[in-house]
Amino acid sequence: MSMEDIERSLFQLRDEGYRTLQAKIIPTVAPERMIGVRTPALRALAKEVGKRPDGEAFLHALPHRYFDEDQLHAFILSEMKDFDRCLMEVERFLPYVDNWATSDQLSPKCFKKHRRELLPSIQRWMASGATYPVRFGVGMLMQHYLEEDFDPAYLSWVADLRSEEYYVNMMRAWYFATALAKQYEAAVSYLEGGALDPWTHNKAIQKAVESYRITDERKANLKRLRKRSR
Repeated sequence: MSMEDIERSLFQLRDEGYRTLQAKIIPTVAPERMIGVRTPALRALAKEVGKRPDGEAFLHALPHRYFDEDQLHAFILSEMKDFDRCLMEVERFLPYVDNWATSDQLSPKCFKKHRRELLPSIQRWMASGATYPVRFGVGMLMQHYLEEDFDPAYLSWVADLRSEEYYVNMMRAWYFATALAKQYEAAVSYLEGGALDPWTHNKAIQKAVESYRITDERKANLKRLRKRSR
């Protein structure tokens, strides 16, 4: 399947209403870069492209012209089974990620079985200072290390991050809200100790209070920990 074939397939799957919605919720991407392909269709196309020998050419054709091609790329990487190859391709792709949606859709399944080997890369992404690699790193820490492989030290990795970027701090808040659901005692100590900047602190509490995974008693305690805006 050539690049032209892939592009043609994407335009055949176009949904104008969905494109309009995406343009509103993903403001860092120019509307003219959006085709408007819905996620289930992209996932199906990714499985097709990923299995083809010439699919490799698509992965190397960076930067892509369209946002939907970036999404397709993320879904192809997410299905890769070879950890070393997948990590190499993720490293190649991350510098071109320019929005929260692609960052969050990039979720390689093979990472789950290689959590120990993945940690150095997560630390490197989080230390990069680049908005979407940082967001991706925090997202991977949230997805894979809040249960059986949890270490309280990981909370400090996220708490110690300092950024002026909205999409970084929103992910930090999401991480702590999820940590409050899965590792409450360890996570709440960071809020009680004021380890987070006020915006991220309050956003984490907001998201935690909205969660069905946290008890009413704990939600009441979290509400008392809100910081006043200056």
